[in-house]
Amino acid sequence: MAPDPLSLPAIHASHVGIWLADPHRGVQRVGRGEAIAAVAATPHLLLGATLAGDRLGYPELSGLDLLELFAFLYPARFAVPTPAGIAAAIGLDAPRAEDDIAAFLPRAAAAMLASVDDPDWPEREGAWHALQALGRQRWPWTPLLQPRLAPPEQADRWLFARLPEWEEAPPRPAPRQVALNPDDVAARLDRLTGDGAERRAGQQDYARATAAIFAPRERKDAPQMLVAEAGTGIGKTLGYLAPAKQWIDQSAGSVCISTFTKALQRQLARETEKLYPDAATHREKVVVRKGRENYLCLLNLEDALQGGFSGRAAILAQLVARWAAYSRDGDMIGGDLPGWLPALFRRNGTTALTDRRGECIYAGCPHFRKCFIERSARAATQADIVIANHALTMVQAARPRDGGAPATRLIFDEGHHLWDAADSMFAAALTGQEAVEIRRWVLGPEGKSRGRRRGLAARLADVDSYDAAGDKAIQAAIAAAAELPGDGWLARIAENEPWGAIERLLVAVRAMTYARSVDTRGPDSGYGLETELADPDPQLVTAAGGASDAIEALLRPLMALGKRLDALVDDPPDWLDGQARARVDGARNSLGTRVDTLGSWLSLLGRVGGPADPDFVDWLAVDRYDGREFDLGLHRHWLDPARPVAEIVYRPAQGVLVTSATLRSGHGGQDAQGGGWTDADIRTGARHMEGSVRHFAVPSPFDYARQSEVLIVTDIARGDLPALAGAYSRLIEASGGGALGLFSAIRRLRIVHARIADRLARAGLPLYAQHVDPLDTGTLVDIFRAEPHASLLGTDALRDGVDVPGDSLRLVVMEGVPWPRPTILHAARRAAQGGSVYDDSVIRTRIGQAFGRLIRRADDFGQFVMLSPSFPSRLLSAFPDGTPIRRLPLDEVVNHVAAANVRHRQSAYAAFSPS
Repeated sequence: MAPDPLSLPAIHASHVGIWLADPHRGVQRVGRGEAIAAVAATPHLLLGATLAGDRLGYPELSGLDLLELFAFLYPARFAVPTPAGIAAAIGLDAPRAEDDIAAFLPRAAAAMLASVDDPDWPEREGAWHALQALGRQRWPWTPLLQPRLAPPEQADRWLFARLPEWEEAPPRPAPRQVALNPDDVAARLDRLTGDGAERRAGQQDYARATAAIFAPRERKDAPQMLVAEAGTGIGKTLGYLAPAKQWIDQSAGSVCISTFTKALQRQLARETEKLYPDAATHREKVVVRKGRENYLCLLNLEDALQGGFSGRAAILAQLVARWAAYSRDGDMIGGDLPGWLPALFRRNGTTALTDRRGECIYAGCPHFRKCFIERSARAATQADIVIANHALTMVQAARPRDGGAPATRLIFDEGHHLWDAADSMFAAALTGQEAVEIRRWVLGPEGKSRGRRRGLAARLADVDSYDAAGDKAIQAAIAAAAELPGDGWLARIAENEPWGAIERLLVAVRAMTYARSVDTRGPDSGYGLETELADPDPQLVTAAGGASDAIEALLRPLMALGKRLDALVDDPPDWLDGQARARVDGARNSLGTRVDTLGSWLSLLGRVGGPADPDFVDWLAVDRYDGREFDLGLHRHWLDPARPVAEIVYRPAQGVLVTSATLRSGHGGQDAQGGGWTDADIRTGARHMEGSVRHFAVPSPFDYARQSEVLIVTDIARGDLPALAGAYSRLIEASGGGALGLFSAIRRLRIVHARIADRLARAGLPLYAQHVDPLDTGTLVDIFRAEPHASLLGTDALRDGVDVPGDSLRLVVMEGVPWPRPTILHAARRAAQGGSVYDDSVIRTRIGQAFGRLIRRADDFGQFVMLSPSFPSRLLSAFPDGTPIRRLPLDEVVNHVAAANVRHRQSAYAAFSPS
């Protein structure tokens, strides 16, 4: 007979205290030692072992984790991993206070286990067999589930049997050339916003303006392009979806919407449900695309399930398999896999379940026809709307072989991030880690290395056996790849005992970097070192020559192999059957990427001892973390990374929209050339489009003079960490939580969190933090959104990746002006684009994005606090016109925040009290 969950002991640990509950003694508040002794002796019910363990100071805490039970019973369902979140997900009343939570956990466990008795439990298939496997791993929930879960009358289909196979489809025909009627667009927008909704003039104007990108192109390499700024609250998503859907219906074309954050991808997926209300149609017509490393690899999962994982990691693999059977698309990073699930397993095994190391064997995989990655890529070619990210959109434009023909109409939302995305995409880095990756790609596993990675000869065994020219190229590449760094390269560099030409180059890079670099980061020193690639010393010049010869020796046979593979596909021999053809196609894809990389390395090495290229910034770097070296090498970035975006991404398109709430960088909406568009055109690449660009701006409809307030604290000295922590604590207490604290350095974030978390918790104000709490950023934001009295500390990822309307976010606190880091790359761009004017545009954009987190609805009120006594007046234009701005001492700022909190509570009481 199964144990009664109501009879099980439970533990709840927080910054406030620790509570134990059992049916005999009730709920008791206990000390840390007593709690640790109790959980070590008897498994307890708990919620989130990693977070509870951190609060308890006992990292090895384990027991009956309700989150693991939730993941087993309800795979691919959403739940906030808090007592209130679990209560909402399973239909229970949430506990009202910290000391009620321990008693709540047995009730929640009983309610969840009762799901198994429901004949309509939708996730029943596969549960019994998964539980048998989990039982063999001694999963603690097995004894409670086993008596409740009867074997199925008919054998369940195994995961790999239930997943559907994708099918090849003919290419989508080119869209018809049509012109949109503005009245039709307006009517479509009315239908999308809903009957009876107030017609927003700004949104209507925006929709009519964005319709211009769907007009036929007038000449080659000159797309219909619009750069549009839509203030927060305009409703720009539906504003561009309305003309997009109108054009799709009339032209039978497809649209690619590109974002920077996963949060906006999820939001867009939800918004497009208004275009396709039927779930099956929406699944067919709208596809979310991400890079390969985001998706579950079925072969990696099979390896894990068949003994590749052991201990707790094996339990994670079983829970992921349960999820995979019900997942929409197999997206493990920001998809429907609960973001908190991997965090329950401190030695996170999910990275080993994705294709992060280039191990994919394409058609050689037994699950190729069911692969989530391949299914997503093929679905995207048939979809009406593809929701991608900036990096993937650029990859597909630069290397069409990786993802099919690019869409003719492109919409870049979060357009202010195009510069950063392009900066990463079009950069080159000849470093030890990058060279090791190419060596492994060519040679495959060496020595005692494990894994499924296979070298060129194994991946192209057919070519190796049947094609003499191909075999010759493969063998030459294998011989040349031996010159690249292998295992232990970093230790050899440090000891000045290099093997091969590339390691000799890295020795010279390291010596010159240490000799010339100047660490300007003060208390944050010990992280990275860099120096310009200018006037290189003779040792580096000599080493660069040898490295160039070694890279050319590898590049030549790879290029020859690529030509041979192209010839085999164009004129297939008898032995090239369907499976062999798929393997060859996979090899061609990955080969092209490596050839591009090697070519960029040769170009970079040509700079050593040669003339500088004015289009690029080159430097040497030693990458370190906490003073420990982990990589080093040469780097090259475009001086203007938006230029290749214009050349490679924009020009082939028929129409392009670049939009954001903060494209212009201030000056009250104006700049030296009028209109405020100079900075926007620079950072989006529109200035390279030779005058074929339109601009449009519509201000936010919010009344910032009434709904917001900017408070600049004048008496917190820079670098005074105790004062900084005290300011954060007082402000969060004054606001009653609902605060987002933003930092420019992880070190300061951690120090502030450690000083104030317990104090705030005792006041009933939970505090969460990136880089401290063992949860992913998405889960932290979910918790923050769900708990009005919670606060969240974070870094850049939270500055513009958070959408929290309503009461949960009513205060934003920045530790200081977000000055750009004084790197070599930044210095070069600063010199090329106006010096301090460039700095100011970057800073205003960052501040504007942070301020934009506050007001998301017409009934929101928020305060923005800047802890910087020397905040320059010229940066005040980062805030919307009319926003009240006050410079005050901390005591007065705290009073302002407290007064706003009182007004907030009074209005909330009035709204819910009976008249």
